[in-house]
Amino acid sequence: MSGTLTILQAGPAMTIQDLGRPGYRAVGLTHGGAADPTALHEGAALLAQDPNSAALEMAGSGGSFEVDQDTRIALTGAQMQVSIDGEPVAWNASHLLPAGAKLTIGGARDGAYGYLHVGGGLDVAPVMNARASHLAAGIGALLQSGETLPLGVDKGGEANLTLPRDSRFGAEKVRIVASMQTDAFDEATRQRFIETTFRRDQRANRMGARMDHNGEGFATGGQLTIVSEVITPGDIQITGDGAPFVLMCECQTTGGYPRIGTVIPCDLPIVAQAQPGAALRFEFIDLDEALAAETRHRTDLAALPKHRQPLLRDPARIRDLLGYQLISGVVSATADPFEKDKT
Repeated sequence: MSGTLTILQAGPAMTIQDLGRPGYRAVGLTHGGAADPTALHEGAALLAQDPNSAALEMAGSGGSFEVDQDTRIALTGAQMQVSIDGEPVAWNASHLLPAGAKLTIGGARDGAYGYLHVGGGLDVAPVMNARASHLAAGIGALLQSGETLPLGVDKGGEANLTLPRDSRFGAEKVRIVASMQTDAFDEATRQRFIETTFRRDQRANRMGARMDHNGEGFATGGQLTIVSEVITPGDIQITGDGAPFVLMCECQTTGGYPRIGTVIPCDLPIVAQAQPGAALRFEFIDLDEALAAETRHRTDLAALPKHRQPLLRDPARIRDLLGYQLISGVVSATADPFEKDKT
């Protein structure tokens, strides 16, 4: 029997996300999905379920929630202050949320997007083979206070597990490969680009993130004559004012600004999770290096369940203490443990 999740108070930008909709670019729809797909894989590992299970994506801050039956949850992505009925609990971990208990999630501390996962995923109706909202395409909408969402059937498993914190939070180096117009920028401009420390501008969302920097802008000789052509998330467009703009998961499918490079997919979450003002630097790598990095990343994602560890908590503050296996096996206070060896 599945239950429901009620949003008692919604944050300013909360949507339902999964791994997105591949295969629709030819009809004008980009992949979409979670801004930080790695966080979905982490949540799936903590709950032992499909990484494509729909979760709540919370941009900037969370909200408050309640379930009508005991539910396993996991919290990943940008670390946010979180509590259950006022008791602080750990981020990047799984927990049991009792029926009727109030889950409260505050503002992001070290990133931009946090994720709330539930056992069985959110069982909303799929659209074009995915449950993800794609606001730029008019699929789904921002979630509102008072909404109730159906939960999928949880196949069961452990809770109170944690994963090591990933290095994408606070990382500065972002690897890129050459794009369609990279060679249109002269060598001096390309060199200045990789030597520049950029700051993530306040102007950023699921469509793209503007990079601010000191000094003159970047330009090619003929950038006003480029015909619109296919673009992809990760492309770094140089806009009319000379500022780089990294295209994100809900970007358009075509564009006419020149692209100085393209962020490789496994590094795009670094840009997505960069807070306003965070420093970022770009580094060109060749295609072989990019493919090797992607292969390692996918291997690491598949291995996440092996890195789960029990979540250590203070026994004096554990309300569900009887749910923990504190003793394994039985020992005697009177028997001689070496008696068998003496015979």
